[in-house]
Amino acid sequence: MGLKCGIIGITNIGKTTIFNCISNTRAESSIFAFSTSKSNIGMISVPDERLAKIHSIIQSDKVTAATVDIVDIPGLTKGSSKGEGIGNKFLGDIQQCDALIHVVRCFDDEQLPHIEGSVNPVRDKEIVDLELQIKDLEMVERRIERMEKAAKSGDKDAKKGLEILQVYQSHFEDFKSARTVPLNEDEKNFVDDLLLLSDKPVIYVCNVDDASAVSGNSYVDEFKKSVAGDDAEVLIIARKLESDINELDDEEDRFAFLEDAGLEEPGVHKMIRSSYNILNLQSFFTAGKKEVRAWTIRKGMNASGAAGTIHSDLERGFIRAEVMRFDDFYTLGSEQAVKDAGKFRVEGKNYIVQEGDILHIRFNV
Repeated sequence: MGLKCGIIGITNIGKTTIFNCISNTRAESSIFAFSTSKSNIGMISVPDERLAKIHSIIQSDKVTAATVDIVDIPGLTKGSSKGEGIGNKFLGDIQQCDALIHVVRCFDDEQLPHIEGSVNPVRDKEIVDLELQIKDLEMVERRIERMEKAAKSGDKDAKKGLEILQVYQSHFEDFKSARTVPLNEDEKNFVDDLLLLSDKPVIYVCNVDDASAVSGNSYVDEFKKSVAGDDAEVLIIARKLESDINELDDEEDRFAFLEDAGLEEPGVHKMIRSSYNILNLQSFFTAGKKEVRAWTIRKGMNASGAAGTIHSDLERGFIRAEVMRFDDFYTLGSEQAVKDAGKFRVEGKNYIVQEGDILHIRFNV
């Protein structure tokens, strides 16, 4: 669908190690600040145990998970908005993302020096937030300059737009992010084309040492307190532990490793699902002998639009969608059993596809 989730944070916090644990692309990591000159782009498969459950009934030839694009954006530092470090280039990469995974360092490691001289995730978050806010303020002020002339000439739309931009301007000058601006959705839509950096939905990831993988540590506790009013999810991930798990090919070995660490699943799996959710995405399934597959769509998409994600011909020639709920199919054990229970439905093109629907699209081109 062309949607991207960007991993951001200051330099030398373990972002690239986390990226390598979840992406189909391997990126080089280093203990040296600013050693990377470009963002890394990869694709992540969304963990979904329902695929295996559908496969256990159908025994298809192939199982394919839903995917989301992920971008590992090299670390920022003070002055990035003015070109420090690698600077503006990476802020531009952030602008092209639809949501952000903000990683903060919550571990001590003498072999990995902190660019600010000490570990303080609250400060690190504020550094990144400030750089995004400064860049947003610059964009808003440029727009204000262009609109002031039209507003003075009596253009009512320009005058209203100028008032909205000035709210954003004051908000940024108070060191606040665009996502908390006190405006309604219609007013916020006025600046959609600016792609404001601090307006993007965010997940926070506390990168911890292995011993803190389950419950976190004092750094995590302080960070959680600092973002308590942000209405954002905070996850705990131990990058070294996750990297070790990722190196294991055998599923039983992975399970044993997780059990020893006190985890039920890799932390990056939670991060992937959270990324999927924050992008306002959901999955539906197609299921047959050749393939069981999860497909990615925006929440609220109708049946013909969902058909188009499979192939444009299915949307163009859409006739109807045959629909089963995953829970019904797995509980009852077959399509025929779902039909016998009266839970098999036929829907038209305007049907809003629900999370976990199993669809069979009938079409004619």
